[in-house]
Formats: sequence, C-alpha cells, structure tokens
Amino acid sequence: MTIKLFWDDPYLTTCTAVVTSIDVRVVKLDRTIFYAFSGGQESDTGTIGGISVLEAHKQGDKESIIDIDYTLAEVPLFRVGDTVEVVIDAAKRDRLRRLHSAAHLLYYSAIFVLGPIKIVGSNVGMDKARMDFSYELPLVEKIALIEEAVNSVISSGVAIVMKNDEEKADLRWWTCGEHKMPCGGTHVRNVSEIGPLRLARVNKGKGKERIEIFLTS
Repeated sequence: MTIKLFWDDPYLTTCTAVVTSIDVRVVKLDRTIFYAFSGGQESDTGTIGGISVLEAHKQGDKESIIDIDYTLAEVPLFRVGDTVEVVIDAAKRDRLRRLHSAAHLLYYSAIFVLGPIKIVGSNVGMDKARMDFSYELPLVEKIALIEEAVNSVISSGVAIVMKNDEEKADLRWWTCGEHKMPCGGTHVRNVSEIGPLRLARVNKGKGKERIEIFLTS
C-alpha cells in the first residue's frame, strides 16, 4: 500500500520516495504527497523525479489495499529501487485544501437553512468547488442565507481534525465540531484558513440544484 503522507501532513509540497514499480511511463512509489483524484477532489499537479505527472490514479477501494499509479509525461531514466523527489504545485494544493473543506461546510450550512437534503454530486477543483443537491424548489431566495451561514462558520475558527477509521485502513473521517463524515481528501486544519466564500446557484433542471463555491482571497 502506498503510504499517503498527505494524510499526516496535507501542507507538504515536497518529499522523497522509493520507486516500487515501473511499467513504461506508469510508476508506483512507496510513499507520496501527490493526491490522486478521489472523492470529487482533483489530482495534484507536479513532478516525480523531475518528470511531469499526467495522471494520478488510485488502485483498489476502501475494502482492499490501495496503491496509486502515476502516469508520467515521458519514460523515466530512474529505476525500481531508486529514490526520487516528488514535488506538487503548492498554490493548487492550497486552494484544493480550502475548497474541499468549504464544500463540507456548505453541506452542513445547507442543511441548517433548508433542512435535510441529499447530495447527488460534488467536485473540488482549483478554481471552484460545487455541490449538487436533490431539491424541488429553486434556491434563488435561499442562496444568500446559505452563504451567510457558511461564512459564519468559517469566521468561528473551529478546528478540523482528520482521523483514521478504526477498522478500515484506507478510510478517514473528517470532523469539525459536532459534524463528521468519511473523507480521504486534503483539508485545512482550521476553518479560518478558508477565508470568506462567495456562493452561486446554478439551475440544473427540475428537482436538482447546484451550488458553486468560490474563494474570495
């Protein structure tokens, strides 16, 4: 199983790792800071051994051993057993951390304003995050209230804690105050790091509403 250093420290932007497998341009490492697309969060951008990573892909699921494959832009000169440097785009990681945490806060703020609501889709990218809800009424008149609620939580300075599941090795729990949900993404340590947010409502058709999240700083 690839050791996920980004779980222990999501603020790391460089590390060294030992190459455990090479298949032409696809490599595996013994440990990594390079997040692979999962849970709606985009992959990191960066290099392994000085070569750009085109794609990062998880192998397995929550019930089995998890490895991460990295497809490189060119065939590497390094070999299995070599130690390589892993570097990720620090600015992108910062925005992904903040937006992913913001998406969780949005969910609970939406429940606070609207009552019980079902998520039907989500995505966290560098420029924005989004969350899709199953909801019969347009959110035009509610979006300002939800934005006020989520920004109120952000200004409260509550800590975010990530904990390992006691039974499943590749399952993590995001906790913030009284709220808790499974998540293996990268997050800030305190909600205040997110900064003020701007929300936008997108009409996705009858019975489905989308809220987009934008950082303002």
